[in-house]
Amino acid sequence: MENPVVKTPLRVALVGDYNADVTAHQAIPLAIDDAAAVLEIHVDYRWLATADIHSADDLAEFDAIWVVPASPYQNSEGALLAIRHARENGLPFLGTCGGFQHAIVEYARNVMGWEDAAHAETDSEGRMVIAPLSCSLVEKNDTIELRANTLIARAYGRDEIEEGYHCNYGISEEFASALNDQPLGVTGWDEEGEIRAVELVTHPFFVATLFQHERNALEGRPAPLVQAFLYAAAN
Repeated sequence: MENPVVKTPLRVALVGDYNADVTAHQAIPLAIDDAAAVLEIHVDYRWLATADIHSADDLAEFDAIWVVPASPYQNSEGALLAIRHARENGLPFLGTCGGFQHAIVEYARNVMGWEDAAHAETDSEGRMVIAPLSCSLVEKNDTIELRANTLIARAYGRDEIEEGYHCNYGISEEFASALNDQPLGVTGWDEEGEIRAVELVTHPFFVATLFQHERNALEGRPAPLVQAFLYAAAN
């Protein structure tokens, strides 16, 4: 894979509510800088608070969108709007942890027609497509099996990985069954068969993971999916 030739900075929106105390927020700039150095490209990334997103115009300047961890967001509708914008316009999209959860809600509502799709952390009514995990994954590591010949498997170069989490919510059993015939395919699951990664096969690059792979950068290790995300944006 040859490095892309990018003459102007790649503009990446980091959608979420920045908090210097959040481990993933500390890791994300390092992961982007490391991946950009490997690809020999200049990346201009900007934190974009969910409260500042009111329409697609607020996202028009960006080449790629990453909806980052640390939910509930100040404005969940802003996060959902960013995800929809990336999905409908073919912009490379990466979602981790809360970004994964909200990508599921957005897809359920706007593609599958589940207008009442809800997130159990913040909603009291509706169909809970995101529900409490049977076991907390706060500061836990786990083994994830990857579906072969997918974006995520190609990024890692193998079919089994170990990554860390910081979450208490994941895809509900009801919605997991409904995904069986959807273009939003399951591409990663844990040893119990629980969904841990998805990607949209009809999109150039739309990948979301419940685990926080970006945290590898804090220990000087590469984050292959971040590199794949930037590569897709550059191309």
